[in-house]
Amino acid sequence: MRTTDGRRETTPCSSHMRNARGFSLVEVLVALLLTGILTAAMFRVYINQHHAWMIQDSVIDMQQNARTAIDELTRQVRMAGYGLPNGMTPLMGYNTNPDTIVLFYKTANCDAPIEHAMPNPSAELRCDGHDVSCFHVNQRAYIYDPTLESGEFFTITQVQTSSSHIQHNTTTLSRSYPQGSIIMYVAQVQYYIDRTDTLHPNLMVRIDNGAPQVYAENITDLQFKYMTKNGAIADVPTVPKDVRKIGIQLFARTPLRDPTMTATPYRYREYASNVYLRNIGI
Repeated sequence: MRTTDGRRETTPCSSHMRNARGFSLVEVLVALLLTGILTAAMFRVYINQHHAWMIQDSVIDMQQNARTAIDELTRQVRMAGYGLPNGMTPLMGYNTNPDTIVLFYKTANCDAPIEHAMPNPSAELRCDGHDVSCFHVNQRAYIYDPTLESGEFFTITQVQTSSSHIQHNTTTLSRSYPQGSIIMYVAQVQYYIDRTDTLHPNLMVRIDNGAPQVYAENITDLQFKYMTKNGAIADVPTVPKDVRKIGIQLFARTPLRDPTMTATPYRYREYASNVYLRNIGI
């Protein structure tokens, strides 16, 4: 439509169409590029934060695991020798790198004397008149001769509570024990590191003659130092009853690899404890 002077008249509709013509291809591509850069940056930040969180969670898990293990070792080592009769060893140490320790102590008031001398090493143990209900089949017990201050472990195969007799058919003792010898329960607790699976070394515990159990995972090393009553320090206790203090070193590792570590793919922590043996040398 034109005006009287020949100029083309612009209608509101045509003006709106020119203003709404859209984006060019270049503008769309630039927008997509900027959006991609922004998304990649945000995703990278998320990955870094998630990785840091996983590593921190792995370190916390390692610390809690190792602290529980060192606390348990400290408690058990402190029990060594508790309630044991004279002449019985309270502990055994092995410098096997990682080290191994075996602890002995009484945990309950479970003992009974035999009232009849054994006619032979395979004879049943007659505790006539004494309560033997605390003993049970397959239990690992200890028989002790107070006169010679010596004894040995054996496995109980039958307990006759009515007659107070104990049998040990699968274990023939090394000798015949006299009247007055005492049958008792003595706990034997062993700690060592199992490296069978190199990716997952574990702190193992074995109680009596039972199967070993995993106590703490990702424990890579265990070391003991034994201080005797004269102040000497050794890797292996020559005379266990002379030990007065045990130094414990435990090395833990994170369960997950840390790719930011260059020398080693894992993070490590060392925990130490010095335990005074209150039940030895009393």
